[in-house]
Amino acid sequence: MVTGTDIGDLAPDFTLPGIRIEDGTPVAAEYRLSAARGRPIVLAFYPLDASKVCTEQLCSYQDQLKGFENLGAEVWGISLQGVESHEEFARAQGITFPLLAADVATAKSFGVMLGSLAIRRSVFIIDAEGVIRWKHVAMLGLTYRSAETIREQLRLLFPEPEVGQTRFALAPPE
Repeated sequence: MVTGTDIGDLAPDFTLPGIRIEDGTPVAAEYRLSAARGRPIVLAFYPLDASKVCTEQLCSYQDQLKGFENLGAEVWGISLQGVESHEEFARAQGITFPLLAADVATAKSFGVMLGSLAIRRSVFIIDAEGVIRWKHVAMLGLTYRSAETIREQLRLLFPEPEVGQTRFALAPPE
């Protein structure tokens, strides 16, 4: 399978530092996309911690986080800012899903760089096998895909399994 950013491509792998607030305590970790296989990941690239639209976007995902979890998906927020900025932002807004500190190379590998200093607001749904199944890359930074829109895509892509089947099964090793 080709690695790239088109639907059907294997998502570019990355390892990025990140922070997650658990019970009020910051937990720093390295996040590797390929290590998250086995369930869908929603990658939400956003331009800037604490900006008005980014705050609205990420807070809406936080408010509806149970809805993502109930569909078996995990949400990761990604921007070019550092872990310290992410921690401050997460604490101030009550965000508990991981916020990752991207490098320019990772942003470029997903085709979300706007010029040389900013990330385009973008969302990718990566399936349990690491394949891009849905994406939205905004041309302008003021619009974002709602939590409900993303959850609807998850429901369409990964319908409820029949009794006795699992929702997300990895392909057998080759």
